[in-house]
Amino acid sequence: MTALLSPAPARARVAQIEAALGDPTEPGNPYGYRGLLAADRAAVPFAAVEDLLDGLGVSAEYVPQHLGGRLDSIETLVRVMRPLFRRDVGLGMGYGMHTFMAASDVWITGTPAQQEWLADLLLGGARAAIAQHETAHSNDYVRSQVAARRAGDGFLLTGSKPMINNLSRAEALVLFCRTDREPGSRSHSVLLLDPRQLPAGRATVLPRHHAVGLRGCLWTGIAFDDCPAPESALLGAAGSGVETALRSFQISRTVIAAMALAAVDTSLRTAVQFDLDRRLGGSYGSWTDPAKIDQALVGAFVNLLLYDAFAVVAGRALHLLPEQTSVYSASLKYLLPKVLTKTMYDLSVVLGAGIYTRDGNLGIFQKHVRDVPVLSLGHAGTVACQATVIPQLPWLARRSWFAEPEPPAELFRLGTDVPPLDHARLSLACGRDSVSAALVAVADGAPGGSPADRALRTLAGRLVGELRDLQQRVLALSDADWAGPRGAVSFPLADRYALLLAAASVAGVWQHSQGGRDPFLADPCWAAMALHRIARQLGTPVGELPPECGTRVRHELQLRFADRRSFDLYNTPVPG
Repeated sequence: MTALLSPAPARARVAQIEAALGDPTEPGNPYGYRGLLAADRAAVPFAAVEDLLDGLGVSAEYVPQHLGGRLDSIETLVRVMRPLFRRDVGLGMGYGMHTFMAASDVWITGTPAQQEWLADLLLGGARAAIAQHETAHSNDYVRSQVAARRAGDGFLLTGSKPMINNLSRAEALVLFCRTDREPGSRSHSVLLLDPRQLPAGRATVLPRHHAVGLRGCLWTGIAFDDCPAPESALLGAAGSGVETALRSFQISRTVIAAMALAAVDTSLRTAVQFDLDRRLGGSYGSWTDPAKIDQALVGAFVNLLLYDAFAVVAGRALHLLPEQTSVYSASLKYLLPKVLTKTMYDLSVVLGAGIYTRDGNLGIFQKHVRDVPVLSLGHAGTVACQATVIPQLPWLARRSWFAEPEPPAELFRLGTDVPPLDHARLSLACGRDSVSAALVAVADGAPGGSPADRALRTLAGRLVGELRDLQQRVLALSDADWAGPRGAVSFPLADRYALLLAAASVAGVWQHSQGGRDPFLADPCWAAMALHRIARQLGTPVGELPPECGTRVRHELQLRFADRRSFDLYNTPVPG
């Protein structure tokens, strides 16, 4: 029998999960790619791994410590779950993250009794489902097709939710529904239900939907016909559903976006192995340009580091700057399809026709190509994230950029202690941003003696200029410019702001890694390359980087591959 995960620090728990899962490339590994891809072809969950994770008690990672679980920070949750996403995005979402998304609503607004009930279920290995999707309305969750009307000492539910993951095996259901016919922010509520107790004939599970991506996820729906629900099922006050969802989105957007990086980590490892095998086998053709291959691999590595810096900062901000995280979480999730999907495309240059392989060790790349983009869909997708950021841009421009002090150093220091997550401090919109000040601080700092350090400071200064230009563009817009068809001008502004937040995160992580445990993160080479990529995306005129930058980052990529270590900021051992 598999031993339960110890209450040790995150690094030790990650190592225990990785050791239990083993090298996924080994043909005889029952938890490896062979079984994973077979389950994907059959469009079923990877039962062997799910049983293993049940034995490890991984579901305790979703339960706060004060309720008996191991959830102490969002950063810890991301680190512990990345081994799952590294192997299979569908496994990570189907086994864990949809349960965590449902649980988050309960941790945010549930009564002590509701929280204890769900915590007991999850600690026993149960799953929870969350019903928010509205496919009939392009996932506009405030146009719910499920209505809950008052009846006696409870509610009667009517309508349907078409897309719910894990409903067929869930022991708890978090249901987003309309409780007021009038439009507005108080028109929806959230219910916590036990789907096993819903009366037959009043609640019907709909046929399963099969998807191109996340094929192993069990997507079904539910239809209600005057189905009774008790008053005690109400999560929070009646009419508080939208507020609860918007707070919960700040957590789920950050967590899912941060975990998705692990799938691209595997894709990069797969591409490096493929290129190495081709070189050793002497199969490089005259059409192959080794320099372009190296450029693609190093560029993918820099993209991972860049995106992970933003993910780390956004996750730690939930604890350290909770009032400000609405813009950070939305911007991070907005960048997900842009950065990671682009990285997957760049890596396809390395694999060539190999990207169409669906078996063997190359098959995992093709699976990740299908799965990663799915994470950017839905009510927490690109447009929804822009809709969170855009209304706050005028506030940020008027009273925050170049006015806020630098954020605490702990925001950028990986793995250090953070205060408990205080859900009550999560603001729906506060128009403040301290993270950008980290970019200004690096630009204003005294340059070091190396060419890479000087290049980094220069690039930070150019990007500070871009932030000032963004501020001026936002301030120049009138109220009419933000509404109607003319409001389209705001979308590229939000796009630029997301990239500048990523740049500030890179700058802050580098600055506060000086004297730390990882000399690579303290080296200006990776940060200079990351800021260089962002500057070029923004159209900022930049020169060539010192040659030492590419050499240092390429060496780190090769070293981590040889030592079997992850390509993210944490640089942790991986079995394959």
